[in-house]
Amino acid sequence: MTRLAGKRAFVTGGRQGIGRGIVEAFLAEGAEVITCGRGPAPDGLPCAWQSLDVADPDQVNDVAQTIGKIDILVNNAGVQVERTVTDSTDADWDAVMGVNARGVFNTCRAFIPLMGSGAIVNIGSISGRHADPSMALYNASKAFVHGLTRSIAVDHGPDIRCNAICPGWIETGMLEAGFALAREPEKARADALARHPVRRFGRPEDIAAMAVWLASDEAAFATGQMFTVDGGMTAASPIQPGLL
Repeated sequence: MTRLAGKRAFVTGGRQGIGRGIVEAFLAEGAEVITCGRGPAPDGLPCAWQSLDVADPDQVNDVAQTIGKIDILVNNAGVQVERTVTDSTDADWDAVMGVNARGVFNTCRAFIPLMGSGAIVNIGSISGRHADPSMALYNASKAFVHGLTRSIAVDHGPDIRCNAICPGWIETGMLEAGFALAREPEKARADALARHPVRRFGRPEDIAAMAVWLASDEAAFATGQMFTVDGGMTAASPIQPGLL
């Protein structure tokens, strides 16, 4: 399929995980893709690479001018710190809010004037709606992404469509870091799995499939929305399956 043929996309955080899945899905759908991350390009990357810290507005502006016009912007770059508010440091704030919140703001501000028209897909999280324990800054940063998504859709339509994907628990390093917080990680993992009606955790390609649709002309009437992709986890009652 070539739903993105002739379109040019910039995807932040495409080194691994969800970002890499989106890069590969966009390429398969015919898009020209540029991605970025801190440091040099990873081995085997199938598209153009820009070394970029999205938290730095000057770097973002320079990269935007280098890349020029795009049709699709995907804000995927994100970091996670596993701490409560009282345990969080100023450095934690700068790290998490810098990338997850300011980074999304920086790229949108830099690229919207260069797009003319097109689609923005922000990677939010179910954690922006339902707080995960000991993830205060991450939860707050994703709530910011959801609010910014709505504002961009309202302020920059009809030329720009802006939506967010809210992934649930996806098989990435972040998921494993979350389970590591538990007193009994394996038990916590089994309990979490039981809460998914599809009986599995998500994969990067599950999120990539939604990103392709939102970036394509098939989603021409969708904007300002948060699309939850979580295997049904947040649809269920908090009562653990099997205990009724």
